[in-house]
Amino acid sequence: MSTTIGQIFDRAFGHPRGLLGRIGGAVMAQSNGATERHVVNVARLTPDETVLVLGPGPGVGLRLAGQRATLAVGVDPSPEMLALAQTRCAEEISAGRVRLTRGTAERTNLDPASVDIALSVNNVQLWDDRAAGFAELLRVLRPGGRLVLSAHEKWLPVPRHVLADELTDAGFTDLQTWVWQPPGVTAPLAAQLRAHRP
Repeated sequence: MSTTIGQIFDRAFGHPRGLLGRIGGAVMAQSNGATERHVVNVARLTPDETVLVLGPGPGVGLRLAGQRATLAVGVDPSPEMLALAQTRCAEEISAGRVRLTRGTAERTNLDPASVDIALSVNNVQLWDDRAAGFAELLRVLRPGGRLVLSAHEKWLPVPRHVLADELTDAGFTDLQTWVWQPPGVTAPLAAQLRAHRP
């Protein structure tokens, strides 16, 4: 991939910003929607739980999480994605069921032990420091809290079993990993992991 094409893809999908970021957000809402809904279902949210949605992008999964849990907090580094999520989740924000904040996997700006569940869809490959990101997720989860992570298997920075080992090294337990095929002829296979904070 040439530098120019790589920069365009990064502005649209990797680190969304500007017009390309808004276009990328619309594409992500369509292409990631089924996986976002699947991950929320896998998480089995309950009405008394607080959920961190890491990198909610345009807010498809965030909105659904906000409809099922007490509170869903979307943390994203991109102002464009936060604006799209704010529009999509306007009703849930107004009702106090969704909150948005700027942050990253490594620095969510959330209090320690403040969430019951952390969800991440198609963004672990963009984290600057996975070890720091996993440590941060462990920090913000309450004891017994759970993490559900999904990413296109072909874009994973390391094989799925290595990612699972990194979660274990970070202190997560009861690790499960599997693959899931999103609907659609061209949809890439999703690697999915679930783990708990002891």
